[in-house]
Formats: sequence, C-alpha cells, structure tokens
Amino acid sequence: MTPAKKGDRVRVHYVGKLKTGSVFDTSITRDPLELTIGEGVWIPGLEEALVGMRPGESKITEIPADQAYGMRNKSLLMEVDKSQFPEPLKLEAGQPIHYVKPDGQGIVVIVREVSDSTVILDANHPLAEKDITLDIRLVEIL
Repeated sequence: MTPAKKGDRVRVHYVGKLKTGSVFDTSITRDPLELTIGEGVWIPGLEEALVGMRPGESKITEIPADQAYGMRNKSLLMEVDKSQFPEPLKLEAGQPIHYVKPDGQGIVVIVREVSDSTVILDANHPLAEKDITLDIRLVEIL
C-alpha cells in the first residue's frame, strides 16, 4: 500500500493526551477524523505525523505546543466592563462562558480574572502552550 502524503484525504483515529497522561480528546468512541493532509485545518503536528503512514499503521507522536494548539496570544485577552454581564451571573476565574463580541460573533472564552469593575476574558485555545501526545492510527486513505 502507498504511504500517505500531503494532499491525501485520510481517516484517522486518535487519542490525545497531556504530559500528565490525562486524555483531553479521542475519536475512538465515534467516527474517525477525516482530513486532508497539509490543508492546515488541523494541528500541524498531526498532519505532519500522518505523512508516510500506511493504512492500519499506528504510532505515538509527541507534539510541542507550537505544533499543537499554539502559544498563548496576548491579543486574545479582553478586558470587559463587568456591567456588560447579566447581574445574576456569578463570574469566577477558570470558568468557560459564551461571549458575544461587539461584531456579533459568539465565542467560548475562559474567565481569567474578575475585579469589582472588569473581567479579563481569554479567547486562546484551552490547550495553548501545552505539549501533547497523540496516539494515532491511520484508518484509510480515501
């Protein structure tokens, strides 16, 4: 069988783990992930790891943060006046919330800090700056 290369559409199963060994995501209990290698839609480290694999082959790959979900971007921190949130809402650091930006787009953010008058929201991916391990199995090349 021909190995996978950039431009191939593939189906892959994966188990994603943090350095602590805790699983943050897996496709094992659902349909395999379908992607085009090199398209840049999925994390670069995953797409790179698939190159050269053959259907049925498995491997474990360590992916540094900059090739996974990226580094934390300070421009994705937003300071918002606390009055913009509904009164009964109890905001706490670490809490994920759905926030509607001024342009009307809704996003999930993490509350980083709460003061008497403002809230710092973080729109970075929750796994930003984290090295990950992916256990991947190439199911098929479509």
